[in-house]
Amino acid sequence: MTATFALIVDTFREAMARKIFWGLFGLSLLMVLFFLFIMKIDVVEGATATITLFGQKAGGEHRDMAVDKLVKQVHSSISTFLYSFGMFLAVFASAGLIPSVLEPGRIEVMLSKPISRAHLLMGRFIGNVLVVSCNIVLLVGGVWLIFGWKTGVWSPGFLVAIPSTIFVFSVLLTVVVLAGVLWESTAVSTMIPVVMMILSPILAQEETARKLLSSEWSRQLWLFLYVALPKVYDVGKMTLDITLGQGAGSWWPIWSSGAFGILVYGAAQWIFEKRDF
Repeated sequence: MTATFALIVDTFREAMARKIFWGLFGLSLLMVLFFLFIMKIDVVEGATATITLFGQKAGGEHRDMAVDKLVKQVHSSISTFLYSFGMFLAVFASAGLIPSVLEPGRIEVMLSKPISRAHLLMGRFIGNVLVVSCNIVLLVGGVWLIFGWKTGVWSPGFLVAIPSTIFVFSVLLTVVVLAGVLWESTAVSTMIPVVMMILSPILAQEETARKLLSSEWSRQLWLFLYVALPKVYDVGKMTLDITLGQGAGSWWPIWSSGAFGILVYGAAQWIFEKRDF
């Protein structure tokens, strides 16, 4: 555990040295400040104008209910944006932290230490997740605090974007780890999870695929890819539904994506154990 903790700390130090941590922090802070300065016009005054336009009174129970509903709708739009924005930002920022430890010269030094390969890979993985988690908490939590302060509506459903984003990022990070172990390339480690993110909303349109695809084998291939790959789009939709107060629905996207992550990380660990450096 001491060795794993040391590797986590080393990942944080490298992220700071490469300006990755500060870059993520700076972009998140800019996003939070952006919402801080536009919120007065778009939410507070906008809410009052919307209520007046539809015949609601400026005060009383009806106004509070209308403001609450409007804030939830705005929350849902912004949580979807932060989920997507945070995911892309996290993958691009952290993809280089895995291949960097496998660079010639560095990996030999790391393996010469009294530490197992399992601890080495796990410490790097956890360190990556924690670096990104700090950024996601700042980004989503900061926007949530601004909404609550400006509108007086403290909707806890908005905070679901924090665990959902961290979870899907952790799953995609296993792909980064596997690609890094196989090819030691930052570019490849970035491209593969990004392609998965782009494919996810396309593969989720099962009914459309059944109508458009003419052959049975192509439909089965589409279904296989949808079932096998991480459900980035579906988890995002779950986040949206929870933010709107509609419930999570089926937890299948969570379980299947988690299983994918476990299998991919296991494969990366097995290959890493067998590789000769």
